[in-house]
Amino acid sequence: MMGIISKFVGNKDFYKMVLMIAVPIMIQNGITNFVSLLDNIMIGQVGTEQMSGVAIVNQLIFVYNLCIFGGVSGAGIFTAQYFGQGNHEGVRQTMRFKLWMSAVITALTALLFWVCGTFLIRSYLTGDGAAESIAATLAYGKQYLGIMLIGLPAFAVVQIYSSTLRECGQTVLPMKAGIVAVVINLTFNYILIYGKFGAPALGVAGAAIATILSRYVEMTIVVVQVHRKKKEYPYATGLYRTLKVPKILTFHIIRKGSPLLFNETLWAAGMAMLTQCYSIRGLNVVAGLNVSNTINNVFNIVFIALGDSVAIIVGQLLGAGKMKEARDTDNKLITFSVLCCTGVAAIMFFLAPLFPNLYHINREARQLAQYFIMATAVFMPQNAFLHATYFTLRSGGKTIITFLFDSVFIWCVSVSLAFFFSHYTALPVMAVYVAVQLGDIIKCTIGFLLVKRGVWLQNIVG
Repeated sequence: MMGIISKFVGNKDFYKMVLMIAVPIMIQNGITNFVSLLDNIMIGQVGTEQMSGVAIVNQLIFVYNLCIFGGVSGAGIFTAQYFGQGNHEGVRQTMRFKLWMSAVITALTALLFWVCGTFLIRSYLTGDGAAESIAATLAYGKQYLGIMLIGLPAFAVVQIYSSTLRECGQTVLPMKAGIVAVVINLTFNYILIYGKFGAPALGVAGAAIATILSRYVEMTIVVVQVHRKKKEYPYATGLYRTLKVPKILTFHIIRKGSPLLFNETLWAAGMAMLTQCYSIRGLNVVAGLNVSNTINNVFNIVFIALGDSVAIIVGQLLGAGKMKEARDTDNKLITFSVLCCTGVAAIMFFLAPLFPNLYHINREARQLAQYFIMATAVFMPQNAFLHATYFTLRSGGKTIITFLFDSVFIWCVSVSLAFFFSHYTALPVMAVYVAVQLGDIIKCTIGFLLVKRGVWLQNIVG
């Protein structure tokens, strides 16, 4: 019995080490998501159409955000292992690769949204609803998207630097910059959405302006601090002396990283498609999902931060060639993540009836939001296990497997289920939502078997 416990439960020093990495990520993401919640509530106080328009655009920008995340994550696998070796030049080279990748993704995304933005927003407005409400939602969405495009470069640069810092186990600076950014975002949301202190009441446009302002402030803080403190961040020295990346490293990153880029892009597109399938049931579903997703993001910070910790800690152990220690650490991290999220899910479930009352939306949308939150809470431990499993496989460079495990699964199983039930049955939207979540049991089984077999135990920079 004691042997089983020691396999899945660490000592005091182990959890202290994990929390030193995870807590700053939790704080940064927690504050960011809490302010997003307040931002969402502020827009929700203006009206349902405004909130729905912003929610649709944020779903589209979410796809871009994960494209950037996927683009930097491929190089990030190498960053963590290079740092584990003490190879600062290797870290510099991976940062340069991230710069090129992010520039290409940002340019292509801006062009796509500029040309096809109206069509993409309108695709979410095919369900039941008054013609005036649909037209107003489309107009607000277009206005919000046009301004948000300006903030894409700042987001990309922050991800390049923050991801590198995290992969090197340095999570405090991104946390501090994130705190400053969200305070600015919240302050200018209040001023510009409602027209306080003599400013014009800009509504949706004010929310977009506040967001991009906060992103550029966050970018400035991170970039300036990294290049000022050269002893603390030695890999930043000479970063821009050249932008060339060795061909052999470029080849290896593309080979390992392309599946991650495609994975994050297709996964985010799959999530957007799921929302589109649910929206067939009407505009109230869009509003209810928006409230639910915003609340869920606040609670999801625990398993997201612990998943990041898996990538950082296990990746560095693999880079140092400590395979046995990596497996033992991974078992404990996955167990810790699932147990923590079970407790968080219980709190979220019982508080679910309270959250929708913060919004100025109609009764049906409020009730749907409550049910979506409760359903998500029930499945949170399952999602925590999947998240930790995904990062375990990724830490060892098994990106083809993670591609199949994540995005191929969501399109072949989750989207297929949602599309069939929403288009060809009269099932209520909550039944469709639960059916899609239950489909992830297949994914849990596959993930468990892959982690247990140890297919991820490899050093890719040795």
